[in-house]
This record gives sequence, structure tokens and C-alpha cells, in this order.
Amino acid sequence: MCILKERVCLQKFGIVLGAIAMAMTLFGCGGGEQASANKDQFVVGMECSYAPFNWQTSQESDTTVSLGNAGYADGYDVQIAKRIADDLGKELVIKKISWDGLTVALESGEIDAIIAGMTANETREEGIDFTTPYYDSEGMIMIVRKDGEEAKFTDIQQFSGKNVVGQKGTNYDDVIDQIKGVHHATAKATYPEMVVALQQGDVDGITAEMAGAEGILAAHDDLTIVQFNEGKGFETDTTVSIALKEGTRDSEFFKQVQASLDKITVDERKQLMTEAVDRQPAGE
Repeated sequence: MCILKERVCLQKFGIVLGAIAMAMTLFGCGGGEQASANKDQFVVGMECSYAPFNWQTSQESDTTVSLGNAGYADGYDVQIAKRIADDLGKELVIKKISWDGLTVALESGEIDAIIAGMTANETREEGIDFTTPYYDSEGMIMIVRKDGEEAKFTDIQQFSGKNVVGQKGTNYDDVIDQIKGVHHATAKATYPEMVVALQQGDVDGITAEMAGAEGILAAHDDLTIVQFNEGKGFETDTTVSIALKEGTRDSEFFKQVQASLDKITVDERKQLMTEAVDRQPAGE
């Protein structure tokens, strides 16, 4: 009887182990595969508040993607995501997530990719696998008040002693310390917040890239941009890439996304950005 009980227990234990092994296989525990690799959806996270790369709108159009009850997403990143999803044969789903929450959402499997104007750097690459760049801003500039002395600056070091702000958690904040003696203002979450700080005189400059700055200037004629002389600007990478979950670089899913991205030509990418800049809402 005791032997029979032991056999039954061992059989049950074996069944439990088998079930656990099957669950690990199905859900990719430790395997590094993206959750959506076997689904019909391509789930992408972005802020929806960083025009012309991405923004939120209440108006549906040929370029928008639904955010459910939150309206629609549009922008350059949305168009890149749409083309990749179409090439993958998947339905594109966009989730609006704060910048600080994007990496967490990727790690947890809530989203399959981050397409949000994110630059690959050493810190991020420790926990993310990046594709090749899908856009290059080709240099960083500064947004300043049009009537201020800063409007005539041609060297970042002329901002020494000035209050400069950048977006939280981005290269635009990190590079500020390249200015000797700068007053590095506390980073803010969005560009609209930084614009208010600049107009109120709380800061003297906002780090940005040209595409985003053009939309801000279109809505604020009291502001202008400073482009620095060659060799006198910020030393930083201004390319942006698609972020996929760490450990997926050798997966079929990663290779499919990269292959889909590669099909979008350089000229087409530039045209998509031009159209996004023209289409972005005033003030974004």
C-alpha cells in the first residue's frame, strides 16, 4: 500500500512538472521571444506627446491609429509602425505610455516594441535590443527666446551660467552637462512644460532636435532656434531606433521586424517625416 501511494505521488509530481514545463514553453519563460511573435497583433508603445514623432489627436484620418477611448495616435513613429505591422501581416495596436513607463512595459511583455524616438545608448542597451536606426535628426539644437541674447549664440559654451533644460530620461537632458558652468535645470517630462518655463524666464534654453523644434516655433512666434557652428555643438547620437525586448536579437521576431524596417527606403523615411512635421498640431 505504501509503495502504491509512493508511485501515485510520483506520478502526480511528474504531471505537475510536465505542466510547469509546458507553461514555460508556451509563455516563453526565460526564452527571450516576444509575446506577439505568434499573435496577430503588433503592439507598440509610445508617449503620444512628442510631435512630430508621435502625438494624440481627437480626429481620425488616414494616418491615425485608434487609442480606444483616448482618441487616436499620429506622427512619424505611427507611420513607421504601420508599415512594419503591414509587412508582418499583423494588426497594429498602439498603447499610450509615459516615457518612464515604456521600458517597463516592454520588459513585462505588455508591448512588443517601443517606437517613440528612442536613442540607443549604453545604459538602455543593457536591458533592450535595438534595431538599426530608423531616423537621424542630424544634430541637436537649442530653443531660446527670440528677444534674448541667446538667440545670437553659435557655441554651446556660450550658455555657461545659463539655465538649460531637457526632457527627462533622454539624451537631450544628458548632454546639458557638456556646457561648462551651466545651470542644469531639473528635467521636465514634456516639451509643452519646457516651453512654458522658457517663456516665463525660468530657463534660458531647451535642448531639442530640428524636427520637433519646428513644430514648437510654428505655434510660438516669440521663440527661435540656435544652430551651433561646426565643432561647437553637442557631441551626441541623434539617431533613433526601435526597441525590442532584451534577449530577442537572435529570435525570428526580431529578424522579421528588422527586415520590415529595412524595406522602408531612406527617401521614404524623409518624406514621412516631412509630412509629419506639416501635419503635427500647433504647440506640440
